[in-house]
Amino acid sequence: MSSSLMQPVSTAPIAAPPEPSTSVRKALASTDDCESSDRRSPDRTVLGRVAAIMDAFNCSQQVLGLGDLSARTGLPKSTLHRLADQLCQIGWVERERGGYRVGLRMFELGGLAAEASRLREIALPHLQALSARTGMPVHLGVFDNGEIVDLERVMAGPVRTPVRRGGRFPVHCSALGKAIAAFDPQVAEFAVDGRQGASPSGSDAAAMLAELDTIRRLGVAFDRGETFEGWACAAAPIRGAGEVIGAVSVSGQLGRLRLGALAEAVDHAATAIWNASNKQAAVRRR
Repeated sequence: MSSSLMQPVSTAPIAAPPEPSTSVRKALASTDDCESSDRRSPDRTVLGRVAAIMDAFNCSQQVLGLGDLSARTGLPKSTLHRLADQLCQIGWVERERGGYRVGLRMFELGGLAAEASRLREIALPHLQALSARTGMPVHLGVFDNGEIVDLERVMAGPVRTPVRRGGRFPVHCSALGKAIAAFDPQVAEFAVDGRQGASPSGSDAAAMLAELDTIRRLGVAFDRGETFEGWACAAAPIRGAGEVIGAVSVSGQLGRLRLGALAEAVDHAATAIWNASNKQAAVRRR
């Protein structure tokens, strides 16, 4: 960030907020008791029942059947089945063998999907290994609803990237997005549309198509300060058998990151994640 944008920060002590009065503390305690009671006994409204279902996943057991949900919410199985189907349609929960798990849509709202995501669980040890090997921050991204979601990140040393876990950014300018778009025609449409928005003449859209061709040939995508000023990134798609399920990247400060030297390491990590994902999928099918 430019020094002209930096403002001096006052060092004057900040007064602590006043303590609430005794009557206010009693009222808050009473409210907390009521809220706890409401959570134990689901509200009769549809919203209350949905909240009770989502609260039931706040535990170490990631997959819950209708029986588990009924025991934890107090709702009948017929009601749970109907509401669970509706929640699946909007992505709040996902069907899994033996029941349901928290869906990707809930990831941004509470982080539960990050813990429940199979891809995140499979990828994490490989992300940690890649970060240890390169000494740089590593990110795992997936495509969702026209954007890239940062599903997981592993920091290294003092370097802190401007991307938060659960953050979203455009497909067309990020290395993660371009890596996925190069091997997924539907995602490629978002990349081209996003790039064309910056150039009504269509020249940028043509450049985007050419860049995607290059990524398909090299197997690695690059971001040289396109998403965040001063930051560079190298990403590889997690793919195989005509399918791409995400991308993994290494990022750092522009000018200090040797993108070409990182390409092999990123591609190796992406391949390892794909192989591990396939292995776990085969185990689940048995």
